[in-house]
Amino acid sequence: MLLFEQGAATMRKIIHVDMDAFYAQVEMRDNPKLRHVPLILAKDPAKTGGHGVVATANYVARQLGIHSAMSAIEAKKLAPEGVFLTPNFVKYKEVSAQVHAIFHEYTEKIEPIAFDEAYLDVTENKLGISNPVILAHRMQQEIWEKLHLTCSTGISYNKFIAKLASEYNKPVGVTIVRQEDAIEFLSRQPIGAFRGIGKKTLPQMEKLGILNGSDLYQQTESFLIQHFGKLGYDLYRRVRGIDERPVQWQQERKSIGKESTYLPPLELPSQINKALTNLATDLVNALQQNQRHGRTIVLKIRYSDFTTLTKRLTQTDFYPNDIANMVKVAEEIIATLPFTTQAVRLLGITVTSLAPITFENINLALFE
Repeated sequence: MLLFEQGAATMRKIIHVDMDAFYAQVEMRDNPKLRHVPLILAKDPAKTGGHGVVATANYVARQLGIHSAMSAIEAKKLAPEGVFLTPNFVKYKEVSAQVHAIFHEYTEKIEPIAFDEAYLDVTENKLGISNPVILAHRMQQEIWEKLHLTCSTGISYNKFIAKLASEYNKPVGVTIVRQEDAIEFLSRQPIGAFRGIGKKTLPQMEKLGILNGSDLYQQTESFLIQHFGKLGYDLYRRVRGIDERPVQWQQERKSIGKESTYLPPLELPSQINKALTNLATDLVNALQQNQRHGRTIVLKIRYSDFTTLTKRLTQTDFYPNDIANMVKVAEEIIATLPFTTQAVRLLGITVTSLAPITFENINLALFE
C-alpha cells in the first residue's frame, strides 16, 4: 500500500510519534503491579493539603474521567483507591533519550515536542524505504522490543494532520491520512481538536455554532479573521489540509535553564544558596553539553504566596560557565528584588543570548 502518489515527489512524508500515557507507562513497565489499578502521576493530595495537578494517568484511570491538568484532589474523588505517584522526571528524560535514539536510526529530521512526542520527516530516510507506513510499524515494533513501551503514530503529508492522526486511535494506533482524504478526516474532528483552540476560544466557537471541522470549513476566511484574528487565518487553512511548516530539526536553542519547586519552601539564606548551587551545577553541565555560553542570566523566583518575579542581567561579554560565578550573579539579582518575608517556593536560573562556546571574546588592550 502506497500512502503518497508517485507524482508528488516534493510532498513530505511526516510521522508524528506519541508515546501512550508515557509517564504512567514507564512506571507500569517498572512495576507491573500498577498495570491494573488507576495510576495517577501526581503528588498524593492527602499529603499535600489538597495541592497539585495530574501530570498524566494510565488508561484505567482515564476511564474514570481522570486526565492531565486535572487537580489532584478531583482525581482523588474520582478514584479513591487510585495509586498516586510523584512524577520522576529524571527517569522519564532518560527513557525519552532512549526513544529518540531509536528515531535517529530512521532519520535525522526530528522535531522533539516533549519527552513523549516528536515529528519525524521520513521523506528521505536512512533505511531507504519509501512507504512511511512500513517505517511507522518498524519504529513501533523496535520501541516495544527494546524498551517494552508502546506508542501511537499518525502519518500524513503535513505536521498538523499527522498530529491529529496520532491521537485518533490510541493506544498502539497507526492512523494514515492521505491528501485526498484530508478534508473528510478534518471535517469529522471536534472543533476542540484543532490546534490553537483552547478553553477561551472553544466557547466562542460553540456560540457561533462551529462544533466540528465541517462547521469550520463552511466559514469564510474574512469571517474567521474578523472573529479570531491570526488564529482565524490559520484555521481557514488548517481545515483545508494546508500546513506548510517543515519539521524543525535544526533549531538553534535560544536559552538553557533549570528550575525547581521546593516543598517545604526555603526560608533560610543558606537553603537558598544551596538550591542556587544545585541549579547552577545542572545548568553549567547542560551548557557544556550543548557547547553554549550566553550574555544574559535570568533569575525566576516564586514565593509562598505564589508571587512570581523574573529579572535578567545582561553584560557585553559572555558569562563563564562557572558554578560559583552563576550563583554569585543569581544572589546579586535577588538582592535587588523588593524585600519580602515570604519563603521561596520556586527558583530558576536561565542563560539566554546564547552562542557556540567556540566563539571567544578577545579583549584588545588598545590603551595601555
